[in-house]
Amino acid sequence: MTAVSCEQLEGIYAAGDDPWSFRTSAYEQSKFRATCAALPRRSYRSVLELGCGNGELARHIAPRCAAYTGVDAVQTALDAARRALPEGRFHRLFLPALLPEGEHELLLLSEVLYFLDPPGLAALAQQIDRRWPEADLVCVTWLGPSGNALEGEEALDIFRSCSRRALHGVAAGDRYRIDVAEGMR
Repeated sequence: MTAVSCEQLEGIYAAGDDPWSFRTSAYEQSKFRATCAALPRRSYRSVLELGCGNGELARHIAPRCAAYTGVDAVQTALDAARRALPEGRFHRLFLPALLPEGEHELLLLSEVLYFLDPPGLAALAQQIDRRWPEADLVCVTWLGPSGNALEGEEALDIFRSCSRRALHGVAAGDRYRIDVAEGMR
């Protein structure tokens, strides 16, 4: 149910905890600001980020939420995320998996969907819809080649088709797009 193995993910972090230059890239910092601007609410009690990486996006999101929970499959990434956001809670999980408990009002999936295969995307969409129907959902999608079996927009389309939520585009850069679905209230 995943297109990329845990070993492949660990290999991405083999040279260090910032393989995509999240800390120093003007492009990444701009995308993080655009992600924050796309959030439907000014504040949240709890956010759950899937594929939190080294926690750089979490640092941008954290001021808008009372509690932050991040999930990643790679220990190196989680160690860096804990340093970036010491007050956060972090779980090592290889998606798709049973996601951490919590009354999350925001679920954030930033450039993570194309690491899954179609059955994994379906399982993830259905779990999110079932467990957090009132939560807002934000998907950030890389538009360039992913190097994986699924490209970003293809993975987003599969996820969208498996979800009951109406995801709609709210922002786009030349290399990414941001789609949002407000909670099913």
